[in-house]
Amino acid sequence: MVSAVIGKIRDAGVIGAGGAGFPTHVKLSSTTKTIIVNGAECEPLLKVDQQLMEVRAEQIIQGLEIIMQLTGANEAVIGLKAKYKQAILALEKELPDKPIRLHILGDFYPAGDEQVLVYEVTGRVVPQGGIPLKVDCMVINVETILNVVGAVMGKPVTHTYLTIAGAVPMPITLRLPIGTMVAEALALAGVKNTKGLKVIHGGPMMGKVLDDLAEPITKTTKGLIVLPENHQLITMRILSFAKVIKRGKSACIQCRYCTDMCPRFLLGHDLQPHKIMRALQHIKGNEEILKTALTCSECGVCEQYACTMNLSPREVNSILKKEFTKVGIKPPIPPANQKIMAIREGRKIPVKRLIARLGLSQYDNNAPLSEQEYQVTKVQIKLKQHVGAPSISIVKVGQQVQQGELIAVVPAKALGANLHASIGGIITEIGDSIVIVPMEGSAGL
Repeated sequence: MVSAVIGKIRDAGVIGAGGAGFPTHVKLSSTTKTIIVNGAECEPLLKVDQQLMEVRAEQIIQGLEIIMQLTGANEAVIGLKAKYKQAILALEKELPDKPIRLHILGDFYPAGDEQVLVYEVTGRVVPQGGIPLKVDCMVINVETILNVVGAVMGKPVTHTYLTIAGAVPMPITLRLPIGTMVAEALALAGVKNTKGLKVIHGGPMMGKVLDDLAEPITKTTKGLIVLPENHQLITMRILSFAKVIKRGKSACIQCRYCTDMCPRFLLGHDLQPHKIMRALQHIKGNEEILKTALTCSECGVCEQYACTMNLSPREVNSILKKEFTKVGIKPPIPPANQKIMAIREGRKIPVKRLIARLGLSQYDNNAPLSEQEYQVTKVQIKLKQHVGAPSISIVKVGQQVQQGELIAVVPAKALGANLHASIGGIITEIGDSIVIVPMEGSAGL
C-alpha cells in the first residue's frame, strides 16, 4: 500500500511547494516520528498558506493522515501564527480524536525557517548541517500536503498558489497554471504597465529580483512582489557582486549585529557573518572562516535588518556557497556541543517591525484568495524547477496535449520530478522549457 501511494505521488510530480522543490515522493519514503506542517509563512506580504489552511482545512488534515501512514509518524503538529485566527478555527474543527495538534507561534521572523520551526515546535535542535530527520522530524509545506491529496486521487500538479502584492492596484492570491508568464500574472492584480517597477520573485527577504518579466512561474513560486525600481529592497538586490565585496571591505565596522541577530547562530551554529565579512580583507589564512558560509540559510536577517551600514552578508554567503559547492568543498565540522544561545528569545524579529524596516508598511494589505480559473495566452513549463536533474521531455513540437497530461519525466536513476501540461493546447517549443499555447475550446482552461 505504501509503495503504491508513493508511486502515485511520484507520478503526479509533487515537490516541496514552499522551498527549493525537493521531490516529495523521495522525502516521504523516509520514516520519522513527528510530521511538522510549516504554516508559519513568515515572509512579509505573502498570504498563501494562511488562506489555504482556512479554506482547505479538511483536505490538509486528510493529507496529514496519509503522510503519517506513509512515514510511520505517531504525531503531527501544525505550526502557525496566533494572528492566523480564521485558519486556527478552521483547523480546530477537524482535529478532535486525531493525533494532530496545533502549535501556536509568535509573529516573528523567520518562524518558518525549517530548523527554527523544529526547535519551536518540539524543543529538538537539528544538528548544524543536518536535516530535521536527524531529530526524528519531517517538515512539510501546506500546499505540498494538498498536492499529496490530489496525487492520491490521481490528479497531477498543474497549478500553484501565489500572492501578488506590493505596488499593485489589487493585491491578490491566485491559483494559476504552472508556467504562466509573470507579466500575465501581474495583469491579474491590475498591473498593466511595469515602467518604473521591479518584481521580486518570492518574498521580500529571500526572493530574487527578476531581470525579465518574460519569465514563467514554477511549482515553487509563492509570491511576486512589485516595487518601485528605486525602492531600498530593489537597489540593494541589483548591486553587482564586485560592489557588494568592495562595500563589505571598506565599510564593515565589525559591530557584529549580523551575527547576534543570525537565527542559525542563535541555534548554536558555527556561523558568524561579521567574521566572514572581516575575512574578505585577507582571504588567505581565513579559508575555514569563509567555509562557515555553507551553513547560512540565506534568510536575509543580516542584510535587511541587522546591518547598520547597508551591507550584504547574505549575498556574500550566497556567492561563497555557490563557489564552494562547485569545487566540492564541504561544510566545516559542526560544533561538538551545539547549544541554543541564551539571548535567542530576545532576538526574535517582530514581523511588523521588520515590515517597517523594509519600507513595506504601505503595502501590508490583504491579498484575498481567488479560486477563479484564468485564461492565459501560453505557458512555459521549465524542465528544471525542482531539486535534482532536469526532467526529460516526452512530447514533440506540434503535438496536442490535454491539461494534466504527462509531458516530461524523471531521468532514469536520477532525483527529479515529472511534469504535466498545466493547460490544454499545442506544444510550440521545446528547449529548457516546454511551451504550450492553448487551442480555442481547449479543455481545462
